[in-house]
Amino acid sequence: MRSLHLGTIGWSYNFWRGNFYPNNIASKDFLAYYSSKFSTVEVDNTFYRIPNQQAIAKWREQTPDGFCFSLKFPGVITHVKMLKDCQRETDLFLERTQMLKEKLGPLLLQFPPGFGIERLSGLSDFLHKLPKTYRYVVEVRNEGFLNDAFYSLLRDNSVALAWVDGPFMPSIREVTSDFLYVRWEGDRKKVKGILGEIEVDVHENLRLWADRIKPYLRKGMNVFGYFGKYYSGYPPSDINLLSNLLL
Repeated sequence: MRSLHLGTIGWSYNFWRGNFYPNNIASKDFLAYYSSKFSTVEVDNTFYRIPNQQAIAKWREQTPDGFCFSLKFPGVITHVKMLKDCQRETDLFLERTQMLKEKLGPLLLQFPPGFGIERLSGLSDFLHKLPKTYRYVVEVRNEGFLNDAFYSLLRDNSVALAWVDGPFMPSIREVTSDFLYVRWEGDRKKVKGILGEIEVDVHENLRLWADRIKPYLRKGMNVFGYFGKYYSGYPPSDINLLSNLLL
């Protein structure tokens, strides 16, 4: 498996038609086209609903060998129930994701700002119960978590702490697992993200990111990185730019 996996957060964007997707392509064929260009994608719509078996089967069928899907845990688990009384939803989500087999990448637990350090014990219980056959990532948006107790909890469970470029948190450099997971979320107050074009110049930012990532790639560590539509405004361009900077 390649050590560098770069993709976008989501792929079903009609406003990429004409610049990334060909004008004549049907939306049902977006994923097949996307996976011919990039090796991975972070699936955002699993945050809103647990995918059915038919959808997952189609994802597998439409993508080539070596492609991988990183999936976001459903919001009912992380945002609504905040890890309480959610065993049924968790079991169903993991059961469905297992259908991706060798194409399954890391699973992201993204928490809202209201999920604070007072929930560390609940997070600990939840992580301990998760099957160890999967790779997990945690993204927090509350600065109260930026302490040694939190980092130790993630390391003890081999869970990666997401490195995020966005407006919610300061820069994080802690490595808590044997792989890195980076999310370039951007700032939706500055970027519309639906124009299908570059809205801000991110070249210097990505040059700094390339310098941060290179040492881990040299060690052979797997690095998963995903660009959101609010970063430069046009994620496919961001992938190509960072890929060139990492050469």
